[in-house]
Amino acid sequence: MSMPARVKSLLDEKHVPYTVFYHPPTFTAQGEAATLHIPGKEVAKTVVLRAGGETLLGVLPASSRVNFRKLEQILGAPVRLATELEFAALFPDCELGAEPPFGLLYSLRVLVDESLTQDEEISFSAGTHRESLRMRYSDFSRLEEPQVCSFADK
Repeated sequence: MSMPARVKSLLDEKHVPYTVFYHPPTFTAQGEAATLHIPGKEVAKTVVLRAGGETLLGVLPASSRVNFRKLEQILGAPVRLATELEFAALFPDCELGAEPPFGLLYSLRVLVDESLTQDEEISFSAGTHRESLRMRYSDFSRLEEPQVCSFADK
């Protein structure tokens, strides 16, 4: 499987510069960072969350983990990781566990941990376990307009 056509179309139509990296399969964001030879804080991992009845995406550094208590305070509802059964159908063009952080393509709200805003560039899964995208954080933010908040712990 290659990068979902809708991801490529979105970036090309919006004239967002990006670089695609092809690599051996990786199944964690930290593994992706090691394969790409970049710090884990510059690789954004996407987690699919459930808050109340809503499914949303959390985007945070690969080297961090979700602080659910903080997220519950931000969202005002209990928060947990979504199960694969709950979200697999939402990303029919992606490999399971390789969801890109583009909620606008999948009608999902996106929360970004504020620590990522300090990175000039971020890398993340392109929708497969063998492709990663790298782009300026400012371009990602302009395109996605995520809610920025603090919900990651190192």
